[in-house]
Amino acid sequence: MTKPERKDKLKQSKLYGTMQVVSNYLDRYYLDGIAGLIPGGIGDAVTALFSLIHVYFSLFKLRSIPLTLAILNNTLRDVFLGMIPFYVGDVIDFFHRANTKNMALIDGFINDDKAIIKEVNRKSVQSLIAIIAFVTAIFLLLWLLVEIAQTIGSAIFS
Repeated sequence: MTKPERKDKLKQSKLYGTMQVVSNYLDRYYLDGIAGLIPGGIGDAVTALFSLIHVYFSLFKLRSIPLTLAILNNTLRDVFLGMIPFYVGDVIDFFHRANTKNMALIDGFINDDKAIIKEVNRKSVQSLIAIIAFVTAIFLLLWLLVEIAQTIGSAIFS
């Protein structure tokens, strides 16, 4: 299959159409922002689940780890921004439009748009750095908990 045929096949797939519909409803009709009004970050988490379709498409159909990381970058940024307290995050959520950004990344990647591919690479590096930082922080916190537990245990049992 030639590259143009593959592009057409990807864009005509049912999954691609579903992604467009989901992105349209969540961002164009502000359902992402409205769902974000549900307290406790529940609405933000639910709408983030809809982004899994973008993740699936980029990882399994396009087979691109950098694109998948860039999509996760947009999605997680949307969730974290939406969780800013005092409805500030909810207001930001109405304008962030992560799903539309993810569709733009996918379209640009399929069409070999150099600017989009550069953005994908930049965002994937940001995501990788964030993942390394989070994993390091988790290990440091676990180490700290063990040290505290040992200190308390030795103080109690001495």
